[in-house]
Amino acid sequence: MSAADATDATDERPATDGTPDPAARRPHRFARLVIEVCIAVLLVVLVRTFVVQSFYVPSGSMEPTVMPADRVLVDRLHGASGLRRGDIVVFDGTEAWNAVRSAEPEGGALGRILRPVQSALGIDPQETDYLKRIIGLPGDHVVCCTASGHLTINGAEVVEPYLPSGMRASEVTFDVTVPSGKLWLMGDNRPESADSRAHLGDPGGGMVPESDVIGRVTLRFWPVSRWGTMERSTTLSDLPTAG
Repeated sequence: MSAADATDATDERPATDGTPDPAARRPHRFARLVIEVCIAVLLVVLVRTFVVQSFYVPSGSMEPTVMPADRVLVDRLHGASGLRRGDIVVFDGTEAWNAVRSAEPEGGALGRILRPVQSALGIDPQETDYLKRIIGLPGDHVVCCTASGHLTINGAEVVEPYLPSGMRASEVTFDVTVPSGKLWLMGDNRPESADSRAHLGDPGGGMVPESDVIGRVTLRFWPVSRWGTMERSTTLSDLPTAG
């Protein structure tokens, strides 16, 4: 065997000096990356499911408090516990307001594949969740409207500071008593809000079960220029409770 042949044969043998083969490390790096990504997604899903969740606001039904294209954070940890009048909440309207998802996800087959991921990350474009303000708690008697265009709750007239200037509490009149375990919800932009008033004639009379509440809106984080906490309205929470 020639010197050249000997050299070639030596070069083809695996290194025996203990130095790791770079080619052998690549599969391990990829596997570690996959594990890290899976852990990150799992943490996002767990946080979204049990702690906080981000929601995109597509409509102007809550103007001027929440504007179209705002993004808000919802406290899921406490769910429907400790809710008060004036709280802004997100709830699932599938049952109470007959909200229906389209049978075919957007994007066809690709949409069906991405749907679980979109839902887990809070970017599902076909959500049936609504964002409204709690006006009536279980047992409350809510009436609209007085001669001055205001609500009364348990006989007390309410001037709502979050409504656009000069807006009546509602152009739709109603007189409801909220059943046990239910809520009466309205948007701040009353002429543009399809809320409990729009479902007065439906089974349940527009009331939303407390169990359908996903959580209370605590923070508006986007756009940055509108960043801020969502303070509870003491105007409603300080009213007398149902007798």
